[in-house]
Amino acid sequence: MEPATTILAIETSCDETAAAIVINGTEVRANIIASQIATHRRFGGVVPEIASRRHMENIVPVVAEAMATAGLSFTGLDAVAVTYGPGLVGALLVGLAYAKSLAYALDKPLIGVHHLLGHIYAGFLQYPHLPLPAACLVVSGGHTSLVYLESHTCRRILGATRDDAAGEAFDKVARVLGLPYPGGPELEKLAREGNPRAINFPRAWLEEGSLDFSFSGLKSAVINYLHHARQTGTEVNLADVAASFQAAVVEVLVTKTIQAARRMATRSILLAGGVAANSSLRQELAAAGREAGLPVFCPSPALCTDNAAMIACAAYYQYLRRDFAPLDLNAIPDLPLIN
Repeated sequence: MEPATTILAIETSCDETAAAIVINGTEVRANIIASQIATHRRFGGVVPEIASRRHMENIVPVVAEAMATAGLSFTGLDAVAVTYGPGLVGALLVGLAYAKSLAYALDKPLIGVHHLLGHIYAGFLQYPHLPLPAACLVVSGGHTSLVYLESHTCRRILGATRDDAAGEAFDKVARVLGLPYPGGPELEKLAREGNPRAINFPRAWLEEGSLDFSFSGLKSAVINYLHHARQTGTEVNLADVAASFQAAVVEVLVTKTIQAARRMATRSILLAGGVAANSSLRQELAAAGREAGLPVFCPSPALCTDNAAMIACAAYYQYLRRDFAPLDLNAIPDLPLIN
């Protein structure tokens, strides 16, 4: 039996300061998150400079809490992992500086992890024997992609957003509906009170056979609907607007994911990213998967949003193949998923 591999992972790509201790890519000994939602809510969104300063205040106590929760000392670590992109450059640099300093001081390997790869590996953290190849739908505030996962070392992008990501569209529509930050979860909550078939908002399918996404037109359609209602004095049921908008987004996401899985003859479907916590998306994709005869794997909602345990899981597979980073590793805010 090979010795256990204990990884400390750090995630500071946006507005959560997170640290986790994970053993062998599956055993979560600690997963600590310091949220900044209350700080940014009054601004209606994340303010990058404020996020960076909060990370600087939080990084040391968050890591200390993770180590204490896991009951470990730094000498018990085998590697230090950190998100190095994509994300807010100032936020990324805080986590990177800490991780590089710690790896150097401990003389342990440094592992640089792609943030979206972390979201994908949240699935393997919860379902380590997830059947491959898989079609993975990655949906977050800044990204919407369909990724073909042939193995842990071979993957390619089948489709991506051409404009607004799904999460970005959720946040922008939530803002015009007057909902507080973070908009996505608030819009989902409001949508539960509405009729998803009340308003026939457009679905952007793009050219035939395309697995790309486009949500800017849908977002504009919602904004135009609300503006027209105000100009004509028409009463608007905001819950119906939220539900109908959500239904349009989910239908496109689910349909194209099933198309991708069938085209690539995958053995499973994986849902990943912050928007993967959306209950409507989870339910509709699971139902479509059953109809297509494909198992659908959705990490628990707590693992869908930004956290460091997912970064540690991705790092474990990099550790196995000795994919280590140099100590001059830098933040790359627009880091592509596939180089």
